[in-house]
Amino acid sequence: MRRVLLDITPLRESRPYRHLYVGMVTSGVGAQLATTAIALQIYELTGSSFAVGLVGLYALVPIVVLGLYGGAVLDTHDRRTVALVGGVALWVTGGLNVLQAVLGNTHVGVLYALVALHSAGFAIMSPARSSIYPRLLPIEQLPAANALSVASMNVSMTVGPLLAGFIVQFGGYVSAYTLDVILFTAAMWGISTLPSIRPERGAGARVPGLSSVIDGLRFLATRPNVRMTFLADFCAMILAQPRALFPAIAVVALAGGEATVGILAAALAVGALVAMLFSGPLGSVIHQGRAVVWSVVAWGVCMVLLGLAVLGAGQLFSPRTALVLACLALAAAGAADSVSSVYRNTILQAATPDHLRGRLQGVFIVVVAGGPRLGELVAGSVAAAWSEWGTLVLGGVACMIAMLVLARLQPGFSQYDARDPQP
Repeated sequence: MRRVLLDITPLRESRPYRHLYVGMVTSGVGAQLATTAIALQIYELTGSSFAVGLVGLYALVPIVVLGLYGGAVLDTHDRRTVALVGGVALWVTGGLNVLQAVLGNTHVGVLYALVALHSAGFAIMSPARSSIYPRLLPIEQLPAANALSVASMNVSMTVGPLLAGFIVQFGGYVSAYTLDVILFTAAMWGISTLPSIRPERGAGARVPGLSSVIDGLRFLATRPNVRMTFLADFCAMILAQPRALFPAIAVVALAGGEATVGILAAALAVGALVAMLFSGPLGSVIHQGRAVVWSVVAWGVCMVLLGLAVLGAGQLFSPRTALVLACLALAAAGAADSVSSVYRNTILQAATPDHLRGRLQGVFIVVVAGGPRLGELVAGSVAAAWSEWGTLVLGGVACMIAMLVLARLQPGFSQYDARDPQP
């Protein structure tokens, strides 16, 4: 009988993967809680969507630099050790978040600096963790593992923002940031229980440095299917990224507060989580590139619908009705993004040789983490010049057009065959 529900085979059959996964779920909740709390604190200090969007700029540089160099390090060093180093940086950042809240910080620059430090740790830890998965699991379990990862991420994005909204509103920033530090302990435990995972030696492996980074980029430049997984994500996350707009949408259009921001962020994640709970059939899809294309187009459609819901708030329908419509659009967007993420990860992991996997995962984290940050800056800038609803509609249309143009320019991506992974 064809599997319908989420495939948990990797959790059943691999104890190291299970430990890594438990840590990822728990720490992910804390990370999303802290991310939402920082956005709320910046908006409270400035009252500006542009200031919230600037978070993306301060996060982007560390992600680009350490994502690329950290990927090269992963191809020559024990990946478990590298992940632990990144984890320590994230743990320290969490403690500093607590400290600035205890001291009653009113300088937005302090928050931007902490965002940059957090991004540095994330740019080291995340590609290390992703490059470990193919060494713990057989290739046929990678779609299931990636579905589990997306489910984990969206549990975090559901619970974390909701916790942040309510904890900040009723308990303050100190409580929110302290809970993040406590939850991150699970990630450190999960990584510490792994065996040593050194990269397999292959042609082209080098001592980490600029030349090894260039080797990874050269591979990417000549491998159209792998390259398209990055470009597809750029279409959605740079052109149509709504997160920086949530505080203004919640307060101005929906007449809400911090809890409403948490609800909007959680709606995006709930849709993705529901999609992953019924992700069993994803492992049987052969033309995974085609699924990526249509998932990104669907994301663009949902952003247009979200913008129209915001436009109609208080005019065509009540703020409460607008909130429901906005949440439905965000939930559908989350479902589309989760499917895209599963296949983009699977194509990258399956089609990249192990001796280059660290470097490509480094590029991947630059795209996946850096793209949304740049998208937040773009959205905040456009909203400051125009409006939140207009930014969403324009971004959604641009996302759809860009994805369809890229698919037409690279028709081989739609024919990618999961039975014979070719980069």
